[in-house]
Amino acid sequence: MRTISLVDSYAAAERFKLPGIITGMIPYGCGHINDTFLVETQGENGRFRAILQAVNTLVFPNTQGLIENIDKVTSYLRRDEPDPRRVMVLIEEKDGSKWHRDAAGRCWRMYAFIENSLCLQQPRNEEDFFQCAVAFGDFQRRLSDFPVKELCETIKDFHNTPKRYDNLCKAVEKDAVCRKATVSAEIRFYQERASFYGLLLQKNREGRLPLRVTHNDTKCNNVMLDEKTGKALCVIDLDTVMPGFSVNDFGDAIRFGANTAAEDETDLSAVRLDIDLFRSYTAGYLQGCDGRLTKEEIMLLPEGAKMMTLECGMRFLTDYLEGDRYFKTAYAEHNLVRCRTQIKLVQEMEAHWDELKDMVASFL
Repeated sequence: MRTISLVDSYAAAERFKLPGIITGMIPYGCGHINDTFLVETQGENGRFRAILQAVNTLVFPNTQGLIENIDKVTSYLRRDEPDPRRVMVLIEEKDGSKWHRDAAGRCWRMYAFIENSLCLQQPRNEEDFFQCAVAFGDFQRRLSDFPVKELCETIKDFHNTPKRYDNLCKAVEKDAVCRKATVSAEIRFYQERASFYGLLLQKNREGRLPLRVTHNDTKCNNVMLDEKTGKALCVIDLDTVMPGFSVNDFGDAIRFGANTAAEDETDLSAVRLDIDLFRSYTAGYLQGCDGRLTKEEIMLLPEGAKMMTLECGMRFLTDYLEGDRYFKTAYAEHNLVRCRTQIKLVQEMEAHWDELKDMVASFL
């Protein structure tokens, strides 16, 4: 696990154009990938807060491309948006750059903190989940005319599910840390569904599933809600914004938010697909999209949910077999536990498949 001292983060924060002097800094958030700090300053206009992040360059080696994607998308979103809380704002480095590389080679960026807001690790109720759906649907709507080819792939083949399966097969074959023998049932589960993994890519090649600007990490904890009203404010964590499929954005949200248990729940009997939450999210997402999706995209929403749950489980299992190099883990079998919750959730989707397909058809 990577660790960055407060001394190093303080030095990085001082490189950015902040109003006033830095009066406080603490580690912040629950992200798996980047190291995040909450920075507080005091100046003539009072307190100001910002989010400082050290970008994980093992995951995002093209830091320049990543920052350019974020800058292009947030600038586009701000064109007709008077409320600064509704779009993330990058704070410039003192030389005018949008990011900073320190002497140790670490890459840093900073955002203005979104005040009077809250971020939920899990929706507290159906309305929270609906509001998160509206936020991601609205994100899709507002970027529907954005020239998607201007964005780079921040992670190559990020949602190329056949490639993810190939990576899993290679990890199984190599068995780098001698864990394969303990996960034969999990490996077999993914082998049995191999014919499904190329479905969305095939639809795209046939011209039936368009490339769009997608978020690619649509968990509820990447939406800021208004602290008082509970209404959607802003989509955050834009590191994986790039060309993709709308159904994958929808699917990853279902994978995370319509699961009745935590992503790392050890009691698999607690892991179920909440059908009411699935329906609520579908309604909110399509409301936010406001007619921008095609009929075929809408009908492929359940496939997106199943695909993203399969893919995420494969990624957890691959990382487990490779020695936990990608996701932050709290204990030795953390990635395996995460994988097993994804497997159980796929099984839940398969058990309710006809119901899910009929449900999305009712929105047409």
